[in-house]
Amino acid sequence: MSAQYTPIPLDYQARPLEEMQARADAFYELMRTRRSVRAFSDRPVPRRLIERAIQTAGTAPSGAHRQPWRFVAVSDPALKHRIRVAAEAEERASYAHRMSDEWRAALAPLGTDWHKPFLEVAPWLVVCFAERYERAADGRTIKNYYVQESCGIACGLFIAAVHHMGLVTLTHTPSPMRFLNELLGRPANEHPYILFPVGYPADGATVPALERKPLEAIADWHEAPPDEAGAAGG
Repeated sequence: MSAQYTPIPLDYQARPLEEMQARADAFYELMRTRRSVRAFSDRPVPRRLIERAIQTAGTAPSGAHRQPWRFVAVSDPALKHRIRVAAEAEERASYAHRMSDEWRAALAPLGTDWHKPFLEVAPWLVVCFAERYERAADGRTIKNYYVQESCGIACGLFIAAVHHMGLVTLTHTPSPMRFLNELLGRPANEHPYILFPVGYPADGATVPALERKPLEAIADWHEAPPDEAGAAGG
């Protein structure tokens, strides 16, 4: 059945420029404290918080509004253990002979290795699967569009939601990740995209002393001439 575009009014609230600036500054100040954490507490996290983070991820734009993501959340200790064992096997092989010397050198400042205890300690593991195509009820294959881009945006919103609520997470991508399809019973049309441990940081948790690039190193501008900009601003 073909979808039909039905316009509805945009839910938009205009705000004074001063309020917009204040909101932008506050959100930046919050997000600049976000860090990838590898030392988790086993303190329980209510499922409703994970639900909200996933729902927030689901607000992301996607190619043709296909919403090609599936988030699978795991709190079962036995299943988390199996995921850790499988992930560490892949990571051990990667560090031993899959990674180039250049790659290992790039990872050195992060202090990482193949050991991934956080996969058992964190109260929740949330896996985003990218749905390359959809299977209709009648067996037809329905193509999805811009799957990688769509899932990347959704995962970014998930990370922001987790940080905003006061929890921490990590983007973990053991390679290959197909073991997650088997362990989590996911179909062949879904590809593991990112595995997120989610929870509270461990007491005394530390992170690498890294600096983010300043604005001038990540942005370029092509602005209107001052007279045109002034006219546009009214």
